[in-house]
Amino acid sequence: MSSMDAIAEPSAGRVPDRDQVIKLAILAVGGQGGGVITSWIVDLAERNGWYAQSTSVPGVAQRTGATVYYVEMVPEGEGTPVLGMMPAPGDVDVVLASELMEAGRAIQRGFVSPDRTTLIFSTDRTLAVSEKIVPGDGIADALPVMEAAKEVAKDVRAARLEQLALQNGSVISASLFGALAGSGVLPFARESFEQTIEASGRGVKASLRAFAAGFDAVQVRDGIVEETPAVDAPDIIEPKPAGPVVAGPEKMRRAWQALLDRIHAEFPQAAHGMLLPGLKKVVDFQDVKYGEEYLNRLTKVLEVDKAAGGEGEGYDFTATAAKYVANAMAYDDVIRVADLKTRGSRFERVNAEVRATPEQLVEITEFMHPRLEEICGILPASLGRGILAREGLSKRLDRLINKGRRVRTDTIRGFVTLYAIGSLRGYRRRTLRHQIEVAHLEEWLKLACDTVRDDYQLGVEVLRARRLIKGYSDTHVRGEAKFDRVLSAVPLLKGREDAATWLHRLIDAALKDEKGTMLDGALKTIRTL
Repeated sequence: MSSMDAIAEPSAGRVPDRDQVIKLAILAVGGQGGGVITSWIVDLAERNGWYAQSTSVPGVAQRTGATVYYVEMVPEGEGTPVLGMMPAPGDVDVVLASELMEAGRAIQRGFVSPDRTTLIFSTDRTLAVSEKIVPGDGIADALPVMEAAKEVAKDVRAARLEQLALQNGSVISASLFGALAGSGVLPFARESFEQTIEASGRGVKASLRAFAAGFDAVQVRDGIVEETPAVDAPDIIEPKPAGPVVAGPEKMRRAWQALLDRIHAEFPQAAHGMLLPGLKKVVDFQDVKYGEEYLNRLTKVLEVDKAAGGEGEGYDFTATAAKYVANAMAYDDVIRVADLKTRGSRFERVNAEVRATPEQLVEITEFMHPRLEEICGILPASLGRGILAREGLSKRLDRLINKGRRVRTDTIRGFVTLYAIGSLRGYRRRTLRHQIEVAHLEEWLKLACDTVRDDYQLGVEVLRARRLIKGYSDTHVRGEAKFDRVLSAVPLLKGREDAATWLHRLIDAALKDEKGTMLDGALKTIRTL
């Protein structure tokens, strides 16, 4: 917990006079209950003898349906007051934001002013589409928003309100309403806030728990509470801890243990931190035999690493290969996607995320959009290649296949369809996609091993370039295209002292720019060196 001033009483916020209009702006992302808290605020005002009016302006899809709600309230008197329809810059008493970047958006639009505005927001993040589509880490830096909040608001009250709501089996509208009450900025008693929730008649107990948590969390004036206390939440279904990677016959468990023993016996300690999760990943993807193939590849990598002086480098080449070889071996094909979507652990996670109680039924609709390449990828290699080689046939089939489909995995038909596809993992080694992925993996690993013999750090960067390839369908194709373009620079960089630095820059450029403009510019620069 951090603060700029000492702890203050709830009444420390700016409480407007009873003879003036109080203006509140609520910024919320779709699904966070912005409309609920707005209706609560209106009901709260009317319950205390005030006129109140609310409006809302939908936002854009980049913020997943972000909406600005606006409430004006004034004490009842003679005649009917004329209230505003939209918040104006510099003319808002209270800003409530359900998410950190929504608070930043309110600051940017001028709703927060140092002479009058109390800013109340959750420090949790709901990522924007623009943050999610970046292949690497596209998450915006939160620090500038935090600093701006302290700089431009009269009073700041912030905490992990989303997390508090989840811990109490409710939604952020309840904890944000509690934070509003706890700030003391409105001239209404806490009991009146609670009566408003009780009158709503839905999820009252959980909402009151979240309200109390939000109320207590913002008792620091001009402060940002970064930690949330653990709270029992009996209404939440928590996903069960993951079980052992290998469960089944004794022979299979012995084979798994043999692989673990092999890691400890054959590989340096410095690589164990990546080898164990890598082994778990490939075994979960396929089987124990596939885990043996994984360690066989890493054994050859270790031999090259030792010959290249890897001991003096902390075996960085082997440890890096342990991570990215596992990722390459556990590629996303149709079989993998279907398998993940029908696992019991996924249904438990979804139930937890939507806060479903054991008595509630949850409907799950999967959006599937496979291309012809994905379908041919799970066919026997010769058949798949034959179809793709015939241009006319491929075009006709693609028109039939390349369509968005919605599959209800909460129904018997939808679940059984995906479960049957997911159960084909034993046949995967004979598919076209597997042959393509193995060939690509071997080519990349050979380039890395050849490179590390002459330039250790450049070889490590060749391995790290694999992080550009991820996902499924079009996402995978775009990532692989960037990967190939980045590695095309390796022959140009060999022999330069700063070769590894340049390849690292190319990888960063490819990760930060979806269209590849930055990558094109960096490649042009390298060609002129």
